[in-house]
Amino acid sequence: MPRLTHTDPWIKPFRKLVANSCGDQWQVRPSGKRMRLEVKGVGSVILPFDWSEDGAAHALPRIKQIFKRFSTGLFTLAEAARNTNTASSQQKIDFKQLFAEFRKFRHTASDDTWKAKYIPILRNIDAAFVGKPPIDGETLCDVALKQWEHGSRQRQIMRQNLYAFLTWAVQRGQLKSLYLPPADAAETRRPKRDGYALSDAQILQLLEALPEGDSHDRWRFALQLCAVYGLRPEELRYLRIKDGPIGPELWTIYRKSKGGKKGERTDPRRLNALLVKDSDGTPSDWNLQGRLQIGEQLPPLGQQGNAGDALGTYLKRKAIWQQLRQDADHAGEVLKPYTFRHRYAKASHAAGLPIANIAQAMGHTIEVHLSSYARFTPDATADLYAQVNA
Repeated sequence: MPRLTHTDPWIKPFRKLVANSCGDQWQVRPSGKRMRLEVKGVGSVILPFDWSEDGAAHALPRIKQIFKRFSTGLFTLAEAARNTNTASSQQKIDFKQLFAEFRKFRHTASDDTWKAKYIPILRNIDAAFVGKPPIDGETLCDVALKQWEHGSRQRQIMRQNLYAFLTWAVQRGQLKSLYLPPADAAETRRPKRDGYALSDAQILQLLEALPEGDSHDRWRFALQLCAVYGLRPEELRYLRIKDGPIGPELWTIYRKSKGGKKGERTDPRRLNALLVKDSDGTPSDWNLQGRLQIGEQLPPLGQQGNAGDALGTYLKRKAIWQQLRQDADHAGEVLKPYTFRHRYAKASHAAGLPIANIAQAMGHTIEVHLSSYARFTPDATADLYAQVNA
């Protein structure tokens, strides 16, 4: 092994080249067998080069790149060094470790959100690097997002999380800068259709058409709960009976993330029944709370966060659901498991209940309620013309 020394003839010219390229405060010194890069008043980093003439030849372009990144003010010295290291063609990525670090960074995301909205896109990133890696960030994004339909809400969510991960990884020097997501993040979304609200008559028709048997009775029970209490399908997991001031009360303890408010979640709420009525206007009292109290079973709802999919899968296999879907298409709307919750909103407005109370009963803010259900609020223009005609 060559002797390490401060007096070899290559050292002085090397240090002069570093100073000319980066400034006098940038200096190089030996650190054991390796080379240390010091910046006065800032700190130092160990470079992956031997303290030798050959090592100096390879180190100089690396030091220039570190200086270039550090000078932007976006990186610390250590980050600039790591970022430069990843710019080499020999970069090896431990995605398992990288994803674990990103999970810590996104600590406000619930486990359910992480599983449903992050893991699928992260797996696609990992798969994209099997064999020949993508040539740049735009290509990587195209490959990772391929499975989701253009314009869909799901693709939009995955794209947002993909861009967040790539930006985070590049800024911390874990990925090459060429993998930054494209600057133009806009993506045309397909026009959103309103959710179809089943009428009470349609709900009774659906329940009547379901087959007999224990498993179907459980699904029938779930649909009745969703319709009468305006539940999100996922809330079926979180139904609880609590002692209230005048007796037992039905609550949901489900806490949903508040859109646009990072880390904030909805509060548990007491549920208020809005009974389904038959053609004569007679309420159908299915004694739902009492049945829950005695332990009547609900159907299997799949993994956490997937109750809507489980409910949708069951319904899609029924001829009556396909018939109702045609009714929704004819109205220019879309039929999904949330249709029972939409029914609750529409019937509440039809009953003349105040918007604030409807929003409270449904577990969201007035603003969120109006963004989804403004079409159910009284139409002042229509009322005026009705008065003229009267």
